[in-house]
Amino acid sequence: MAQSVLNKKSLTFLEKYLNNASPTGYEWDGQKLWMDYLKPYVDEFLTDTYGTAVGIINPKAKYKVVIEGHADEISWYVNYISDNGLLYVIRNGGSDHQVAPSKVVNIHTKKGIVKGVFGWPAIHTRSRAKEEPPKPENIFIDIGAKDKKEVEKMGVHVGCVITYPDTFHILNKDKFVCRALDNRMGGFMIAEVARLLHENKKKLPFGLYITNSVQEEIGLRGAQMIAERIQPNAAIVTDVTHDTTTPMIDKKKQGLAKIGDGPVIAYAPAVQQKLRDLIIDAAETNKIPFQRAALSRATGTDTDAFAYSNMGVASALISLPLRYMHTTVEMVHKSDVENVIKLIYESLLRIEKDETFSYFD
Repeated sequence: MAQSVLNKKSLTFLEKYLNNASPTGYEWDGQKLWMDYLKPYVDEFLTDTYGTAVGIINPKAKYKVVIEGHADEISWYVNYISDNGLLYVIRNGGSDHQVAPSKVVNIHTKKGIVKGVFGWPAIHTRSRAKEEPPKPENIFIDIGAKDKKEVEKMGVHVGCVITYPDTFHILNKDKFVCRALDNRMGGFMIAEVARLLHENKKKLPFGLYITNSVQEEIGLRGAQMIAERIQPNAAIVTDVTHDTTTPMIDKKKQGLAKIGDGPVIAYAPAVQQKLRDLIIDAAETNKIPFQRAALSRATGTDTDAFAYSNMGVASALISLPLRYMHTTVEMVHKSDVENVIKLIYESLLRIEKDETFSYFD
């Protein structure tokens, strides 16, 4: 495969896909963009009640392999509106309250987007002796309304979902920065695998299910549902993992991973060892740099949902190193993105028809 994987069309799609809001439970606009991009490279689509989207190559094949990412991003819900028109929130996924103060937000209503800001008292007005950090209970959104009645007149009510408007940009030529790289990068990368298979005219001896699951951020819910629907024989999941080289992270607890050093291949009970070894062999044979991570008990990704579905599905996890997870400035390295795509692509080419991944053959 040529050294460069991404092209101008890829990056144009990536920017459009990332800049579109896709909060947990409200992923459909992003899924439509994803399906439109994927359409030339697959034979048909499958969707489910909650919005998971699947592009299928060789849909009539009995043996089924999934490659998967998740479509949703963390967000907030309006939980309470005070008499003086301020909005208090609860999480929709693992939103970080400490990065909220002074951030601009988009409140999604039937009337369209209502802008707001997470307010915070000026430093001049706070007692340093009694400094209170941001907490879920004290952060609030100001939309410029004078009272609760005006808030409701603007179309904002309890249950409205709230996202950050931060958009995609590139730092120093090769660092991609945006909110929601976790894990729309996964959806992007599996779509690129499908594109490469199509452009390189590769014929697979199995059905390939390119799966963009919903609701991962609240407990792998979309993957649980679609795993039962597809009933795959194997699944290669991609998500993000922490770059642990930045300050305040204990490598002895979190392990070592670094952006720019390649995909991270997981070792965990949910990771089927023979499938993992096939992936490692694909990396070594094709000189794709990679890193390793040991995960105690669960992986915390959709890998767990696929692995333990349908009486057990051979599953593996290839992660993209990322800095500043669950903030609005998540960062990944372009070379890692390309190498995850290459690694999934080369791994698929090694899976044989009716491969059982059995330890007892």
